[in-house]
Amino acid sequence: MKITILTLSVLFFATTAFTQKRAYRIYNSKGKKVSYKKMAKTLAKKDVVLFGELHNNPIAHWLQFELTSDLHRSRKLILGAEMLEADNQKELDQYLAGAIDYKEFSKQARLWNNYKTDYAPLVDFAKENRLRFVATNIPRRYANLVYKNGFGVLDSLAAEEKSWIAPLPIPFDPELATYKGFLVSLGDHGSPELVMAQATKDATMAHFILKNYIPGHIFLHFNGSGHSDRYEGILWYIRQQRKDLKVGTISTVTQVNVNKLMEKHRGVADFIICVDENMTKTY
Repeated sequence: MKITILTLSVLFFATTAFTQKRAYRIYNSKGKKVSYKKMAKTLAKKDVVLFGELHNNPIAHWLQFELTSDLHRSRKLILGAEMLEADNQKELDQYLAGAIDYKEFSKQARLWNNYKTDYAPLVDFAKENRLRFVATNIPRRYANLVYKNGFGVLDSLAAEEKSWIAPLPIPFDPELATYKGFLVSLGDHGSPELVMAQATKDATMAHFILKNYIPGHIFLHFNGSGHSDRYEGILWYIRQQRKDLKVGTISTVTQVNVNKLMEKHRGVADFIICVDENMTKTY
């Protein structure tokens, strides 16, 4: 009997002191916990889904692949990403079609340093399943020009260069909360032109999403959370032209405790993936 009591005591201590830790939880915009199944089921009814990630967060990248796979089972998909720039669409199409291999693709396209671990699985999923994958972002050299000189510098670009950017002139509202917050967060390093550069990215991504959207499909887009948080950024630009589209948003955040969503993270998206801040990073 003593051995039994001792054993039970040890087991009780083990289960209370070493409870299973959660790497992440999913919340709705109001901060209520929801299941992955609920999130996927809701997003399956949308026309466009903006999946906001933290670029170095492995949980976000894993869930991007899982959501892509699951939505593909029930809906026709078009994929797109901030991480690929519009002037590399030709090389991307060649890779998807098997005309060039990965080695050649990586030579010709300006791939992010974490492409192979974090985005290649998504592009290869599109390749294997013959899905369209759209390079939606403005070529960074033009965003850098705006950062240095403002929007006006884009007017002098050649016609082909302008085809890789949202139509000019680009609408801009510097009073949007995300843009104002972005400027404040940068402190002395911030400038109105830097916010304009951010807007050119948002506008261009929205432009290529709308240009490539096909009715009856879901356009599933991968971007940094800052480009779609609080229903602004990319979504603001989409709504300037297509208020009729049903758009779902996801954001990724980190917290010390994932079991209750912090007030500051509520309302940033339809669904918030809250990841333990001790989670390892991909870079």
